[in-house]
Amino acid sequence: MLYHLLFPLHQTFSFLNVTRYITFRTAAASLTALAISLLFGPWMIRRLRAFQIGQVIRAEGPESHRAKSGTPTMGGLLILTAALGPTLLWADLTNVYVWIAVLSTAAFGAIGFADDYLKIVRRSHHGLIPRYKMGLQILAGLAVGVVLLVLAQSELYSTRLIFPFFKSLIPDLGWLYVPFAVLVLVGASNAVNLTDGLDGLAISSFAVAAAAFTALAYITGHRVFADYLLIVRFAPAAELTIFCGALVGASLGFLWYNSYPAEIFMGDVGSLALGAALGTVAILIKQELLLVIVGGVFVMEALSVIIQVASFKLTGQRVFRMAPLHHHFELSGWSEPKVIFRFLIMAIFFALCSLTTLKLR
Repeated sequence: MLYHLLFPLHQTFSFLNVTRYITFRTAAASLTALAISLLFGPWMIRRLRAFQIGQVIRAEGPESHRAKSGTPTMGGLLILTAALGPTLLWADLTNVYVWIAVLSTAAFGAIGFADDYLKIVRRSHHGLIPRYKMGLQILAGLAVGVVLLVLAQSELYSTRLIFPFFKSLIPDLGWLYVPFAVLVLVGASNAVNLTDGLDGLAISSFAVAAAAFTALAYITGHRVFADYLLIVRFAPAAELTIFCGALVGASLGFLWYNSYPAEIFMGDVGSLALGAALGTVAILIKQELLLVIVGGVFVMEALSVIIQVASFKLTGQRVFRMAPLHHHFELSGWSEPKVIFRFLIMAIFFALCSLTTLKLR
C-alpha cells in the first residue's frame, strides 16, 4: 500500500526512489513488523488475561509445565498482524505470489484459531477433532496447489522440482504437483506446531528459518545472483523477500515476550500459520526440498513423534522418554533454557547448511 502511494511520487521527490528497491522495502517491513510486535505485545497480553484466554496444559506432559497453566495464549494473532500488515504496506500488491503467501498463511492461521478457540471454550487441550483439523489443512493446501497449477498452465509458474546438490535433476511433476504442495504445506505447518512446546523454542527456530528464506527469496529473484549460483531465476519471487523479512521482524518482536519464562504463547493460530508461511515460500521460490534442511529442527521434532508412535504401535516400546524430541531432553535432565538454546544453535546450523547448498551443485 505504502509502496503504491510513495513510489509514484519519486519523480517529484527524488529520495522516494529508494522505495523501488527490494532491500529497502524488506528492511522497512522488518522494522515495521518488529515495532508492531513490541508496541502491541503488552496490550495483547493484558487483553488475553482480561478475557481469561490462558494455556491449558496437557495432563500427560512434563510435571514442570504445570506452572505454565493459564499463561495467555493465541499470541499468534499478534504475530500474524505484525507480519501480514507490513507485507501489505511495503510489498507490490500487484504480485500474485505475495497474495498466495499472505492468504495461505491466513488460512492456516484461521484453522489454528478455531482449534485454540475450542480449547479455551472447553477448558481442555483438545480442540478441533484431529480428522477435521487435518481435513481443513488439506483443503487449504489443495487451494494453493490448484492455484499454482493454473498459473503453471499459463506459464507463470513451474511445476518442476529442484533437487539440492543436483543442477540437472529437475523433473516436472505436472498435476502431481498439487498433492506434493499439500504434503509440503501440511507437513510444514504441523512440524512447527509440534515444536511449539517450550518457551521461545518454535519462534526462535522459525525466525532463523525465515531469515534463511529471506536470503533465498532475494537470490531467486535477482538475475546476477541466480545466474552465478546456477539456480532457477524467478523474478516475481523477489517480492516474497519482503514477506519473509516481515516474518523475521514479527518473530523477533514476539520472542521478546515469549522468551523463557514466557509471558505469552503463540498457540495453534501462530504455529500452524508460521509453518504454512515457510512451506508456501519454499514452494513459490522453488526450494521445496531445501525446506527439509532449512527447517531441520522442525523435521527432527516431527520425525521424533512419528518414530515414537510407530514404535509403540508396532512393538509396545517407546524410543524416546517423551515426544516431541524437546520433551525427551527435558526428561533426560536438561533444563528448559538449555534445550531451547541448543535447539536454536541447531536451527542456525541447518540454516547455514541450506545456504551452502546453493553453490554445491
